[in-house]
Amino acid sequence: MFDKLDDLLRRYEEIMNELHEPDVANDQTRFRKLMKEQSDLTPIVEAYTEYKKCKQDVEDSIQMLEEENDEEMRKMLKEELSASKKRIEELEQEMKVLLLPKDPNDDKNVIVEIRAGAGGDEAALFAAEIYRMYVHYAESQRWKVETLNADEIGIGGMKEVQFMITGQGAYSKMKYESGVHRVQRVPETESGGRIHTSTISVAVMPEVDDDIDIVIDDKDIRIDVMRASGNGGQCVNTTDSAVRLTHYPTGIVVYSQTEKSQIQNKAKAFALLKAKLYDIEQQQRHDAEAEMRRSQIGTGDRSEKIRTYNFPQGRVTDHRIKLTLHKLDSIIGGDLEELLDSLIAADQAAKLAKMSEN
Repeated sequence: MFDKLDDLLRRYEEIMNELHEPDVANDQTRFRKLMKEQSDLTPIVEAYTEYKKCKQDVEDSIQMLEEENDEEMRKMLKEELSASKKRIEELEQEMKVLLLPKDPNDDKNVIVEIRAGAGGDEAALFAAEIYRMYVHYAESQRWKVETLNADEIGIGGMKEVQFMITGQGAYSKMKYESGVHRVQRVPETESGGRIHTSTISVAVMPEVDDDIDIVIDDKDIRIDVMRASGNGGQCVNTTDSAVRLTHYPTGIVVYSQTEKSQIQNKAKAFALLKAKLYDIEQQQRHDAEAEMRRSQIGTGDRSEKIRTYNFPQGRVTDHRIKLTLHKLDSIIGGDLEELLDSLIAADQAAKLAKMSEN
């Protein structure tokens, strides 16, 4: 591990030297690349620098203890020695986590797709609640949310909704939300007071940026323009602004009508289509790496039941890590931090265990 850390430290110093060269600032592409690499390396370099300082502190304390006769000073040195040793253990674990192979998509923006499943109108109402939960969570992270398409029903529910979340590290956290979410509660329309179970599916896809080459041939696409439907104010329904794309090879159909401009809707529709095609490619790669996936939290399988929201008991249970939290109201309100932190920690622990086996 330490050979790799020394290499990373040297590389960090090289980057810092390059960034001070006058020519680098004139080459924006190179400058951005170096800044990104510097940002990625900073946490591990800071941890390793502190680790080396703590190791030196331990050596100094041991040497001073051998030479010191004053009991008060010896007591203080022993306390410092104990604190440094404890911090070394913490830093070793922290560095192991930081050295884990990074998901190349972690820094990307995400496109989220929520679809109502079993349960009719109740499932559509739950889909709308989960959509709002993610919006509130994104706002708490200072991320930007942009709706791409929403198929709403009259009672405030959504049959499906697609939206983009833009912000630093959005995929690194939101990726744990892919799967089937289940709600257990008494619907407002239920006169007998019986608890119903409904489901929705959530798909979280990284935005496809310029670094990823997704080729869409013109002959494989049909573009239809039409008037937008639903509530959109005075202008939405009067022009052919809505765009529907049909991708013949996969049968994927995407629709965008949230903007008044056909050009903007077309751009959003293509962004969604690219994300879906990239997602298919990712899923196929995951299927080929089934053994590795089994060691991680959540397989990424869209049919995997990941979480239950039980309203009568006020609890949320994540089945992947067997975690139950009795704070349903705050979670539905967008407080996902404890859930996601627990999932990330469990995922890291599983990966570390897998690495130690090899």
